[in-house]
Amino acid sequence: MKIGVLGAGQLGRMLALAGYPLANQFTFLDTTGHPSAGIGDVMIDTDHKHLEAFLSQVDLVTYEFEHLPVALVQDIESEKPVYPSSEAIRICQNRAEEKALFDRLSIPTPAYRLVDSAEALEQAARELGTPVVAKSITEGYDGKGQAVLRDPSEATEAWQRINHPRLIVESFVDFVREVSIIAVRGRDGQVVFYPMAENVHVDGILRYSLAPMPDLDDAVQHTADGYIRALLDELDYVGVLTLELFQCADGSLLANEMAPRVHNSGHWSMDGAVTSQFENHLRAIQGLPLGDTSARMPTCMINVIGREADPAAVLAIEDAHLHRYDKSERAGRKLGHINLLAPTHEALLEKVRACATLVPDAPAPRFSFEGKGK
Repeated sequence: MKIGVLGAGQLGRMLALAGYPLANQFTFLDTTGHPSAGIGDVMIDTDHKHLEAFLSQVDLVTYEFEHLPVALVQDIESEKPVYPSSEAIRICQNRAEEKALFDRLSIPTPAYRLVDSAEALEQAARELGTPVVAKSITEGYDGKGQAVLRDPSEATEAWQRINHPRLIVESFVDFVREVSIIAVRGRDGQVVFYPMAENVHVDGILRYSLAPMPDLDDAVQHTADGYIRALLDELDYVGVLTLELFQCADGSLLANEMAPRVHNSGHWSMDGAVTSQFENHLRAIQGLPLGDTSARMPTCMINVIGREADPAAVLAIEDAHLHRYDKSERAGRKLGHINLLAPTHEALLEKVRACATLVPDAPAPRFSFEGKGK
């Protein structure tokens, strides 16, 4: 099958790598002028004149990032199947729409307000109680378009710094850890769930994901499965969906945001799961049976950001798997990731600590379950 991908970054690259064994062919449509997939056929379309040529080469279309004009995706849907749908993009790229969907499906979230002025931001900070985090309702990711207010008097400065006409303001959550649940829904409605991962962010950027978690109660996984299934069914979704959550001390979960695509926190599945998120996404959009999502053994993903790690040093670690994106070094840029596997969580943590010293600027790894005797 000939698959068209909107976007040409590392996620598209990894989709193609997973699809070649299935005899898939890939054409990427890049609107930025800076594609980095380095694989498949890439069409650069900065002047928006090559869509017809792109569509003539593909059987169906998917995407590797959600910041796309909804009208563009709707136009494509009139000519070719698009998975996930434009409705999924419309909701996921707008935090106000996303929160409204969570509310409608009774998926709990941190307390929030929507504001359209510095004065309203200050009032929301007073009502919710500081600290609060203010985010642009569209376009923000990896910590961009956000500000933390520790006092309502900081509202004007935050409003000017974010520089967006509408913000969502959320109360801080006293959480034990940040987690994510990734699920896949096929064309026939079949749904499979990956083990939840614990995610460690620094300055809004994901640095580590570990799955499965050794101390996760089955009931918490079941709750997360229920939340994401409700979203998948409501949207009549096809493909991989990711839901990021906060887990509180009592085990309850609060939804943060969702992403309608393969996700950084699921990269561990490339080596640590029976079927990777990338292969399962491709299976889903082609109407193929979904693969086993269970973990082969405890796995941790380390992001490589800004500067490359020495490949020889990383690959000298037993059961280490290096995935490089063939990008030039630049501060804050995701250059690759490393998947580490071990038979026990204790052995895995030893590997993660050793490997982290090899990754330039990697923060010291620390997970919520450490010291619990697991």
